[in-house]
Amino acid sequence: MKIKPLGDRVLVKPAEAKEMSKGGIIIPDTAKEKPQEGEVVAVGTGKLDDAGKVIPFNVKKGDRVLMPKYGGTEVKIDDKEYQIIREEDILGVIG
Repeated sequence: MKIKPLGDRVLVKPAEAKEMSKGGIIIPDTAKEKPQEGEVVAVGTGKLDDAGKVIPFNVKKGDRVLMPKYGGTEVKIDDKEYQIIREEDILGVIG
């Protein structure tokens, strides 16, 4: 199944949560933190300004981004977890 976000929304695949701490302790699923990093999978059609022109995106497919810890909408597509968030909620692009 394919999904195309609308407007200024971005589809992001969150990075996998770490299975083990730096000290070698295995972290159970219930104690894992929600990842704040992910990869842009798809971008929407763009936000419109007051004149009706499309404002270009600052992120593109394949970019690694920092996301807010809470927010966005979690979706499951073909047994994979994704998040749909607004471009303005993206905290930064990881170089």
